[in-house]
Amino acid sequence: MQLPVSRRSALGGLFGGLALTAGATLWPLHAAHAQFRVEISGVGATQIPIAIGKFRDEARSPQPLSAIIKADLERSGLFKSLDASADRLDEVGRPPLSDWRSKGADALLAGSVTPLADGRFDIRYHLWDVLKAQDMGGLSLVVPAGDLRQASHRIADEVYEKLTGDKGVFATRIAYVSKVGRQHTLVIADSDGEGTQAALTSAQPIISPAWSPDGRQLAYVSFEGGKAVVVVQDVSSGRRRVVAGFKGSNSAPAWSPDGRQLAVTLSRDGGSQLYVINVDGGGLRRLTQSAAIDTEATWSPDGSTVFFVSDRGGGPQIYRVPASGGSPTRVTFSGSYNISPAISPDGRYMAYIGQVDGGAYRVHLMDLASGSVKMLTDTRDDESPSFAPNSKQIIYASRAQGRDVLMTTSLDGRIKAKLATPQADVREPVWGPQLNPSRR
Repeated sequence: MQLPVSRRSALGGLFGGLALTAGATLWPLHAAHAQFRVEISGVGATQIPIAIGKFRDEARSPQPLSAIIKADLERSGLFKSLDASADRLDEVGRPPLSDWRSKGADALLAGSVTPLADGRFDIRYHLWDVLKAQDMGGLSLVVPAGDLRQASHRIADEVYEKLTGDKGVFATRIAYVSKVGRQHTLVIADSDGEGTQAALTSAQPIISPAWSPDGRQLAYVSFEGGKAVVVVQDVSSGRRRVVAGFKGSNSAPAWSPDGRQLAVTLSRDGGSQLYVINVDGGGLRRLTQSAAIDTEATWSPDGSTVFFVSDRGGGPQIYRVPASGGSPTRVTFSGSYNISPAISPDGRYMAYIGQVDGGAYRVHLMDLASGSVKMLTDTRDDESPSFAPNSKQIIYASRAQGRDVLMTTSLDGRIKAKLATPQADVREPVWGPQLNPSRR
């Protein structure tokens, strides 16, 4: 089976053992990674025009709150912003809604940010429905300077939900692997790519990161000991442990929805097969029995089914098998090469990478109920699709102008945003779950 380089590495030769007892810590990557530049292409079928003004006293804040909120909303492809800064609005006074209706706004957001004596900031906002001339409520937050970006994302989430009815994902995080020279880094960042922190840096490859369902841990494959082993790392403390370090290859971890188990690919008994293992390393159970390569497992949201890639039919295709074990059934039939399945959190869709005529690898989306498939991208080297926790967007890696980049796309493929790092190759992005703010 021919797989992209990062995936092939997980199935490569295996040597020696690895014991991980020391803790790693998160540290900012400002020096190593310039801030992401967001480029958006495509236009949604409908965009909500929203007027956003600079928050009162925003110049006294170290973060441009209104600009962060505006960028979040525009990146979704569902909003078109109008600049209301000239009106010097805040959350206290009622804005001239009729004036903004005549300017084409459907909604208006205004607020303030006040530095407090203890170094924290009091942030307040109000949202108005301009068309109905209604107050849609607001939010008040008191946060330290280090949480101002996250507070801006929370406000964007609230605005998104109030105006669309769907939960926003701007306050969530992503993880991905970057490579600069010979140095590999497991990076955690805000959903807009800003606020990067290094969870692990190694001279050896790091591949297949996967968030735990509660967002507190990351599983990945480490080659630090010269052998591929599956490691679980606590995000806040940096403590990590080897969960699967068996003879042969240990790769492709995927969390069960309850966070108690991992599906992994092991070659301990010969060829690469799927196993399920408890997160404490116990309870190993073999899930597939074949002479083929079975790998890249991912669970259905209800935990009843495991989707995976196998070449048992002669070429790599996506199959599914009951999580309790049983006979696999084939899922993909279009094309001769389909890998990297990801199931949407609402269980409706499967994203995957399919090879098309000409040899390009592109993101595809299957409606699991009907089996219908559409191609979402027109690039050549896409990999590792991962759904946002609201099932409305997909993040994936691709190549642009000779460099690995991260992209997001809407499910209709019409809105794409590129998150570019000018000095690093980036790959294998995974979108984290919705988080309780206190856990960050």
